[in-house]
Amino acid sequence: MQFKREVQSSVKDENLIEKRREQIIDGAVKLFKEKGFHRATTREIAKAAGFSIGTLYEYIRTKEDVLYLVCDSIYNEVQSRLSTSMDQEGNVEGLRSAIDTYFHLIDDMSDEFVVMYQESKSLPKDALQYVLKKEMEMVSLFKRLIHACVKSGELRITEEAVDIAAHHVVIQGQMWAFRRWAIQSQYSIDAFITLQTDQLLNGIVKSS
Repeated sequence: MQFKREVQSSVKDENLIEKRREQIIDGAVKLFKEKGFHRATTREIAKAAGFSIGTLYEYIRTKEDVLYLVCDSIYNEVQSRLSTSMDQEGNVEGLRSAIDTYFHLIDDMSDEFVVMYQESKSLPKDALQYVLKKEMEMVSLFKRLIHACVKSGELRITEEAVDIAAHHVVIQGQMWAFRRWAIQSQYSIDAFITLQTDQLLNGIVKSS
């Protein structure tokens, strides 16, 4: 059974909860990236979010709740942005479009991705299991697209290689978050996407 952590709130207005938690996530990401999860205090998180510590505790119960919300927001955004790509026919152009969407998402949420991978080990075990499961669901989105391209004959790789190719797409996209400090001066996000996609689909060995 899939675990879904329930982050409790004393507030009943769902729209207000969503708005305040977005503020909490935005403030916490900057703070966690700067100081790390363990060194950041809930009081500092509240200040970064723009309200008092008392208000913060109306929307979360623990600092781990905040980290969980950061991780969950990433996967929700991935699912939202890639949902239209999942409805496309199984062809390489559809795969290219999905990769482009995913890589641009990472460009938009690079700080969130860095915080998630650096700090998710601090989550309680059950919440970490949920986050890891969502990570595999993200891989599965690309696995389905790649498998459809293989089935249609547009990609010629074995069934065993489909899973690795899906992981490759996910990790190569995340490279932009972790290594952009080294490559951003040389490549724009669009140039990065083009190079990575071409290497994924065509390889790096010169054809004879």
